[in-house]
Amino acid sequence: MADLHLQDKAMAGAARRRFDPWLAAAAIFFLAAAGFSAAPALKAGPSTLAGLLLLLGVAGVAVLGLLAIRGTAQSGDDSDQAETFITALSEPASLAAPDGRVLAANGAWRALMGSQRRLPKGVAGAGLFAAMIQARNGGMAEGALRAGDVDQIAKVSSLPGGRLLIRLSPVAAPEPAAEPIAPAAVAERAAPPPNSLDAFAGASPFGAALLEGLEPFTSRVLEANPALTTMTGAKAGVVFGDLIDAASRADAETRLAEGRAGPYEVRLARDATRIAHLYLYRAEGRLVAYMIDVSEQKQIELQLAQAQKMQAIGQLAGGVAHDFNNLLTAIQLRLDELLHRHPVGDPSYEGLNEIRQTGVRAADLVRKLLAFSRKQTVQREVLDLGELISEFEVLLRRLLREDVKLITDYGRDLPQVRADKSQLETAVMNLAVNARDAVRAAKGGGVVRIRTARLTRDEAIQLGFPAADGDCAFIEVSDDGPGIPPDVMGKIFDPFFTTKPVGEGTGLGLATVYGIVKQSDGWIHVHSRPNEGAAFRIFLPIYEPPAGVALAAQAAAAEPVKPRAARDLSGAGRILFVEDEDAVRSVAARLLRARGYEVLEAADGEEALLIAEEHAGTIDLLISDVIMPGIDGPTLLKKARGYLGTAPVMFISGYAEAEFSDLLEGETGVTFLPKPIDIKTLAERVKQQLQAA
Repeated sequence: MADLHLQDKAMAGAARRRFDPWLAAAAIFFLAAAGFSAAPALKAGPSTLAGLLLLLGVAGVAVLGLLAIRGTAQSGDDSDQAETFITALSEPASLAAPDGRVLAANGAWRALMGSQRRLPKGVAGAGLFAAMIQARNGGMAEGALRAGDVDQIAKVSSLPGGRLLIRLSPVAAPEPAAEPIAPAAVAERAAPPPNSLDAFAGASPFGAALLEGLEPFTSRVLEANPALTTMTGAKAGVVFGDLIDAASRADAETRLAEGRAGPYEVRLARDATRIAHLYLYRAEGRLVAYMIDVSEQKQIELQLAQAQKMQAIGQLAGGVAHDFNNLLTAIQLRLDELLHRHPVGDPSYEGLNEIRQTGVRAADLVRKLLAFSRKQTVQREVLDLGELISEFEVLLRRLLREDVKLITDYGRDLPQVRADKSQLETAVMNLAVNARDAVRAAKGGGVVRIRTARLTRDEAIQLGFPAADGDCAFIEVSDDGPGIPPDVMGKIFDPFFTTKPVGEGTGLGLATVYGIVKQSDGWIHVHSRPNEGAAFRIFLPIYEPPAGVALAAQAAAAEPVKPRAARDLSGAGRILFVEDEDAVRSVAARLLRARGYEVLEAADGEEALLIAEEHAGTIDLLISDVIMPGIDGPTLLKKARGYLGTAPVMFISGYAEAEFSDLLEGETGVTFLPKPIDIKTLAERVKQQLQAA
């Protein structure tokens, strides 16, 4: 109420008053209240101690109240004095509270700003409020204020009682001169040139620098915060553009010249592997540059993109390999039939054998594609990491030749892993051969090192396995060659990508390694720097067998191995053979019939279900493809189990067993045979299943 009264007086131009009726009335009522409070004590008389203390207390309260009323009156006098001073100023001036309320204003202020009782907010008053905050800390501050269509410079001073004196003066018209124009992509604000970074930028975790001009890459740094110094080594006086890698600086300059909005992605000159986002903020005559290190974010984005690309290629490779396996199976079964008719000594035998060898090479290529797509059939077993590499070391030394030295480093307390032995050996061999080729091509020879160890979680994370959640097994194949170029690093696991000359590599070596490691539930990381060699690091989960399983394995190892008897591939029994590929089904059925079996053929699951119902209880073995149009293999088994009884089942497919094993939950007597297959393997497995049943 008092503030509003002061404002009304200032707007009316009245002179300062010496007498305030409100304060007088407050004093009268306060004295009356004190008298009424003392009435009981005066009536009882001051003879008693209680009465005397009551009178003294009331007198003290009365004195304090009068002093407070006097102070208020003096404050009002101060306000009146400030009011009189504002009225005497010729320039627009006002007296304002810290929250923006106008307590008093002179005529020039009201003519410019109108009769509004609060200071302007938003963009028009942003500079003024910033100056008010600065003035409250002591001294005088200046800020920009937009009044109507005219820019004003507001000078703010602090007065006793937390009040602020604001005086306005118009911005002087600039002299016509050629001023550099800031790029359109740099953010602008109407504010005076900053002299230093504010407290927020100085203590921020991202880099900030104050530049002297409007051209960011040619201006010198006036001030840099500690985060930018740590990131780039920046200090006052250096050219800001020298902190950025030349190639990315040129790209950022091009984008800036084209008027594209930031942020600008740049690489740091100190370490070109570090990536930062650059933001530019223009104050009048100067720039503030902010740099945020996004190296880890970019790395995660690249890993995600790589994983998605590898997954898509893996699906394509798996689909192609599945169809190719059917063709190879038909070719191999037909070759088995022809070789039976044309044995050794026949003029056609040599040509047929060459076709067979070519088919074997094609089957190996398909296995690599399936390994990459993680759909290869695996036979997991418990392996001792040290023994695995030790047994394989002899073969590796022969592969690396005399000019390449192989060094093996076995760590202590090596763990066991559960993986496919042949696959793991293939992965290590491919990495060792690649390392050999790298050092021989670069300097005619070198060193290839294989290291095994048990790693703790922290050690695994430090070496490149960010998702490690405990101890893991570690295999590293490294060399002292030239390393992997950065522009090639993102492509090394792609199928058919190779840096070797034409005819010297298939480009499936590292793709196969990638698939084997992933199918073994592991992780692979590549560490390479120019002229420092390359290191491929494989991380595998440790296998911890239960106590009962460990004792059973020891007992089984103690039993002597019995020699296998000679194989007799003939037999008897009724077989239901289900395969949608006619070439595979017809040839396999004919070859099985030649060995004494009765074979019922079905081209799909629906036909097989009708045959099983017709011959219920008389079928000795079901052989079925897994992936078929209509009813697939596992679904067929569930529907036909009532007609098959306890007859064993054998699935054949080009996909991995793990792809459909979860669909066979609760089923017994089920085995798996991967494609491509030959008649000897098929006949042997058929006889084993029938004998076991």
